[in-house]
Parts: sequence; structure tokens; C-alpha cells
Amino acid sequence: MRAIRVEAGTPPRLVLAELPIPEPGPGQALIKVAAAGLNRADLLQAEGRYPPPKGAPETLGMEVSGTVAATGSGTIKLREGDQVCALLPGGGYAEYALANQLCILPVPKDVTLRDAAALPEAFFTVWANVFDSGRLQPGETFLVHGGSSGIGTAAIQLLHARGHRVFTTAGSLEKCTACVKLGATRAINYREEDFLSVVKAETDGRGVDVILDMVGGDYVQRNLNALSFGGRLINIAYQKGARVEVDFRIVQARHLTMTATTLRGRSDQEKGRIRDALLREVWPLIEAGRIKPVIDSTFLLAEADKAHSRMRAGGHIGKILLAA
Repeated sequence: MRAIRVEAGTPPRLVLAELPIPEPGPGQALIKVAAAGLNRADLLQAEGRYPPPKGAPETLGMEVSGTVAATGSGTIKLREGDQVCALLPGGGYAEYALANQLCILPVPKDVTLRDAAALPEAFFTVWANVFDSGRLQPGETFLVHGGSSGIGTAAIQLLHARGHRVFTTAGSLEKCTACVKLGATRAINYREEDFLSVVKAETDGRGVDVILDMVGGDYVQRNLNALSFGGRLINIAYQKGARVEVDFRIVQARHLTMTATTLRGRSDQEKGRIRDALLREVWPLIEAGRIKPVIDSTFLLAEADKAHSRMRAGGHIGKILLAA
């Protein structure tokens, strides 16, 4: 099969290579890939700064859509020809990829097979962090940074569909406009406005209940200041740095909770519990047309270098896909 190999460089080069088609083991399915979704973690892995979990393929790619081509022993409820999308530990930038059955979802009604590649990583991440770790309750308010990213566009739509007031940050008028169209109550252009001041003003000084952040750096203290009493801050990345100075007196005085999580290294069983929640709570909203995959652009597998350049430049709105 054709797959993408990383060659060292600054930036790294992504080139086509020939690899053996993998064989599904117990509880696995082999997927003939229609498309793979890009994630910022792919850029970090290509740069050697985010190694795959033990036992995962070295090939980039943490989510795909496609058709089940074969199944291993003990794989249930999946048949050859089923159209699916899946969360992977790696291996998505290829014509075939392996996925554990616990991490596989059916392609929702009225979503194309290719576009379904935009769903797994974003919605697994949002659900696990906002609802499991963040314990967001009905009627509570929410702030997500990076609103025009794959995770941001997923979070805005899902939280809006569930009746929450959603605040977000983005770096241009175009991006902020897109976020509002997706359901954001207020999109804050961080190049022109201070998100802390806006959030406080929009909530009558109370602050928001849950913040999902991938920025880190000086945002950590500002996020804490933007939380309501009993608020929860969840970090899933630290793009501006992980070493910061924090005044923890506000955490103590206002009963705040800080947590940071990753998804990729979790067990298949834990991912399976998240998958079940998505099937129950999110997939019906997608099939009802209340949530849609937001696709910025699609590149051919051989154009993986161009796709990474698009993500690295930061101008995208929604997901970038590779068509196998």
C-alpha cells in the first residue's frame, strides 16, 4: 500500500512510500482509507516532539474514514463493506489502517464517507474533556480557545446544540465570523480584544464555568481569572509554553479545578467508553443536521507536505483532510 514516510528536515518532508498492508489482530478491523484527518499532533510527531504510543505504527495519522476491508478474530458488529470512521493510535496517512473495534463509529447519515474523517479526534477530545473531565452541567457557560480549529468548531457546535452559552477566541474577523455562524455566543478576536475582559463583561462579572484550552503560556493565569466560582480549566496542549508562573491563591479562594489530559495514550477500553457516549449523545445531533463536519480543505495523500504547510500557516477554519 502507499503510505507517508517522514524524512528529517526543517520542516520535515513527507514522502510517499510502499509499506505492507497490515493484518488485523484480535478485536481489530482493517479499514480501506477514504480520508485521514490532520491534527496538530501530527506536525509535532513529524518533528520528533510527540512519539507515538508503544506498539503504535510510526506512520502519522490519528483518525480516518473508510470501508471495513477485513476483521480480526473476536471482532463483532463489524462486517466487510461497512462505512466507518475511527480513532487510531497512528497509521492513518496510508491506503489501509488498523483500528480497534472499540474506537470505530459508523459514518453518520447524510455525512459523506470522506468528510467523516473530520469527526473522531475532535469529538472524542471534546467529549472526554468538556463532559468527563470538565463535568459541564446543563445551563453552564463554556469558553474554548482556538475556535476555528477542528476541536474548536466541534466544541462550538456541540455545546450550542446542547443549549450552552459558548465563548471562543480566534485570530481574525473571518475566523470569528465563522465561529458565530457555528453557534458561538461571542467570538473574541484575541489580536484586538482581551478575552478575560470580554468574558467578564458578557457574564456580568461572574466568569465561565468550564474552559478548554490548548494555548497554555500566559493564558493559564488569565483562564483562571476568567473562571466562575467552582470553575474548571482543562488543558489539552501548551502551544505557548508549559512552564508558567501561576498565582494559586485564586484557585484556592474560588474553589477552581485545573486538569490536563491527553487522548492518544488512553486504553482502548477507555476510548470505547467515550465512543459509546458519542454514539448516544453526539451522533443523533449530527444525523439531525444540528452538527456538521467543518472542512477547510482536502489534499491528496501525495500532497501531505502541502497539507501540513496549510496547518502550520494557521489560516485554516475547520479540519484539513488527506484523501487516500
